[in-house]
Amino acid sequence: MDRKKIIRKYTKLLIPLLVEELRELLEKEQHRIWTRPWMLRRFDFGATNTVLNELKVEDPAEFRMLLRMDVQHFDTLLENITPLIQRQDTHMREAISAKTKLQIALCYLVTGTSYRYLQAFYRVSRAAISSLIPEVMDAIFTYLQNYLKVPQNNEEWKEIESGFRTRWNFPGCHGAIDGKHVIIQPPPKCGSEYFNYKGYNSVVLMAVVDHDYCFRYVNIGGNGRNSDGGIFKNSKLRSDLENNLLPKGGFLVGDDAFPLKTYLLKPYSGTNLTTKQKIFNYRVSRARRIVENAFGILASRFRIFQKPIPTCDETTDKIIRTSCALHNWLRLTSPTHYLPRGSVDEEDIDSGSTIEGTWRRELIATLPTITSYNTNNAARIARELRDIYADFFSGAGAVSWQNKMIS
Repeated sequence: MDRKKIIRKYTKLLIPLLVEELRELLEKEQHRIWTRPWMLRRFDFGATNTVLNELKVEDPAEFRMLLRMDVQHFDTLLENITPLIQRQDTHMREAISAKTKLQIALCYLVTGTSYRYLQAFYRVSRAAISSLIPEVMDAIFTYLQNYLKVPQNNEEWKEIESGFRTRWNFPGCHGAIDGKHVIIQPPPKCGSEYFNYKGYNSVVLMAVVDHDYCFRYVNIGGNGRNSDGGIFKNSKLRSDLENNLLPKGGFLVGDDAFPLKTYLLKPYSGTNLTTKQKIFNYRVSRARRIVENAFGILASRFRIFQKPIPTCDETTDKIIRTSCALHNWLRLTSPTHYLPRGSVDEEDIDSGSTIEGTWRRELIATLPTITSYNTNNAARIARELRDIYADFFSGAGAVSWQNKMIS
């Protein structure tokens, strides 16, 4: 065979091999540059395969404290969201496991710690953590969205009313409403858009809570500066209430921040009140304390709410929404562990005092309340409804301990 033909033949065979070898060398070099060596040892030394595996087997109670759920709940959640968050390995890098992603996201909600500490604990880069947090929030909410759902029919509303009537002695009540500021780090160039009257930046979480401390309606994202009537007045919640969200004759209870409506009862204002009015105010306060405790439990279980949330607007909304869904899921499926006795306020009817729940005694920076609204005079029918309930609570609907509680 001609020498030139031999060279051409073997050149054709060798060039693809050399190109492939060069490509692999370049990929390894890029991988070395992009990923710090200690992060490449994630599988051997990252928290997922070391301390959390040990806790899962040897100390399940500590595992539950770290992630706010027991092993069984974690495994159930992981199984159902893995198809949504697990990625395939590539030539460039090994994909982060769905288990590690879920653990990072839960740890972030539970502790509010920085991405830098999560990076060191799990050996996952801050850039990857920033990307996976909203991804996992979406996946969790997709699985748990039925746990954060407005009642769909009168029967479901009737169950809530029954709970307020039997447990909290307030017939006709279909939920307790309140709005809370969630502290955030303001987005770049936002000016004073999120700056509220208390001197920090926030978005508002407005919620209706049922008789069992579960969120049944949430409205997220109102800018913190919109106080004095703007937040509730411009919320979708108010629009829905005006359009008969509740069954006929049903109402919510709220504090003095809200307007008096036929669908929303609030306390009598002022200091020179009659005994009947004071009793009504006590009964309203007793029923609406449910929403205050729900917010307190949310902030104590998920301590991301105790410091400014540094994520973008969209991710912050996902964090709030998903935390509410997790709260409901754990409250309903793991009540003993998530909300043990003593967690929420209780009444001592013998002494006429309120025993504060442990969430109050943890000295946490809980979600601060929104400011009062400037409202017009309440409609005559709403005032009459309040007076009817004031008469009822001082007559046929009286409870034996109420005079002691207002004395």
